Amino acid sequence: MPRPKTRIQQKNSETILEAALEVFSAHGFRGATLDQIAEVAGLSKPNLLYYFPSKEAIHSALLSELLDTWLDPLKAMDPSGEPLDEIMAYVQRKLDLSRDFPRESRLFANEILQGAPRIQASIEGELKDLVDQKADVLRQWMDEGKIARVEPVHLIFSIWALTQHYADFDTQVRAVLGQGHDPFAEAGDFLETLYLKLLRP
Repeated sequence: MPRPKTRIQQKNSETILEAALEVFSAHGFRGATLDQIAEVAGLSKPNLLYYFPSKEAIHSALLSELLDTWLDPLKAMDPSGEPLDEIMAYVQRKLDLSRDFPRESRLFANEILQGAPRIQASIEGELKDLVDQKADVLRQWMDEGKIARVEPVHLIFSIWALTQHYADFDTQVRAVLGQGHDPFAEAGDFLETLYLKLLRP
C-alpha cells in the first residue's frame, strides 16, 4: 500500500495540476511541455518529475478528475422531478460549469478534438451509459406527454453545445458582445426561452 502524501507533497501535487491545467487548456496536450508546466508551477523540472513521471501522467490525472465534474450535472437530473424544471436546471448547471471552470472545459474540448485518445474508454463507457440512462428518462416524460417529443440524445448534445460554447469560445463571445454584457446571464435567459418553447407540450 502506498504511503499517504505529506502535507507538502499534497500541496506540490495540487500546484502542479493547477499549473498543468493552465498550460494544457492554453496549448492543448501536444503543445504543452513539462518545462512550461514546471515554470508555471514555480518548480524545477526534476522536482515536477518526482511527483509525476511524465506529461501523460499529469494529463491523465487532470482528465480523471474532470470527467467526474463533467458528469455530475447530468447525474443530478431527477426522474421523479417536474420535467421542464429538471431540464432547465440541467441547462443552468452546465452553463454555471462553463462560467466557473472554463479551463477545464477547454481541456476536455482539446482532448475530444484530438480523438479522445486518453479518455476513449470513459466516453464509450461511463459517459455513454449515463446519456443512455437519461435519454430513457426523457423518453418516458415524452411518452407521458409532459414534454414535447424530440430526439433525446440530440437534445442532450444541444445542451452541451449551447452551454460549453461560452467557455470554449469565450474570447469570441466577449469580443462580439462588447463591453457591458454578462454573457452567462444573457445566455441563461436566452436558453430558458429556447428550451421552454421547444419542450412545452
